[in-house]
Amino acid sequence: MFLKLFSLFLIIPLIEIYLLIKIGGIIGAFYTILIILITASLGAYLTKSQGFRVLHQIQDATRQGYMPGNELLHGLFVLIGGFALLTPGFLSDTIGFSMLIPQIREIYVRIAKEIIRKKIQQGNFQMRMYTDFR
Repeated sequence: MFLKLFSLFLIIPLIEIYLLIKIGGIIGAFYTILIILITASLGAYLTKSQGFRVLHQIQDATRQGYMPGNELLHGLFVLIGGFALLTPGFLSDTIGFSMLIPQIREIYVRIAKEIIRKKIQQGNFQMRMYTDFR
């Protein structure tokens, strides 16, 4: 797990730097920075609107008396997408925007549910309940 995380935190920033340099060389530094600022602003707006939408769906689900598992996964991906959009770069912006589009986010949710289902079936998924609050 450590190796996967280490690779993730090493490879993605290197790709982002490469893309920023390459695209900046083509369109210029000013337009590259302008695109980053525009995507961050648009991303903040979309994150806020999608976040409120998911929050209302969670509230509706609890009012109707069922566990809002699907809605919580949507909320998780909206949060991850928002964080990705805060990170300057073209790859993270693409991933972030994809998580804020409900139809595409549904694909992420289906994949996450399948991973969770497999881990439960294999016995690798552990829910820990902490009753000792210190």
